[in-house]
Amino acid sequence: MEENVLNAIQDDYPDAFAWCYGCGRLNKDGHHFRTGWQNEQTRTIYTPRPEHIAIPGFVYGGLIASLIDCHGTGSAALALHRKNGHEVGDGVEPPRFVTASLNVEFVKPTPNDVPLMAVGTIHEIHPKKWRIETEVFALDKLCARGEVIAVVMPSTFTSKE
Repeated sequence: MEENVLNAIQDDYPDAFAWCYGCGRLNKDGHHFRTGWQNEQTRTIYTPRPEHIAIPGFVYGGLIASLIDCHGTGSAALALHRKNGHEVGDGVEPPRFVTASLNVEFVKPTPNDVPLMAVGTIHEIHPKKWRIETEVFALDKLCARGEVIAVVMPSTFTSKE
């Protein structure tokens, strides 16, 4: 499995919005999830670190939930950016999304010493609201699935009022 997403939407987020613990490229302590296109689906690849354990040999479920969450909002941003006639890296700032809801189903224990691949299928609900179904695989085995309802980030997120 390729272990990197070359053209990630997170690379195009402006610095003011690149601090998310899950996907923010500027958060030195974060996961740095990167989400890009794979044909008509989206993909994020991430290798858990040793400290992401639940019990020895298996990944903590909170990391899986975080992966599904950030993959979902990144996928929504990719979809709306493309719908607006743009692609990652074209110099146009992509839309930002926040999570309205997150549902996670743990299918089987997830090993912590292999790359995980999140694959997303995108459904537009409304121009500002998208549903992303994500499956997380380890060694080509489905370990978790989830759903994110993502909404365009409200302008109130740009101030602390």
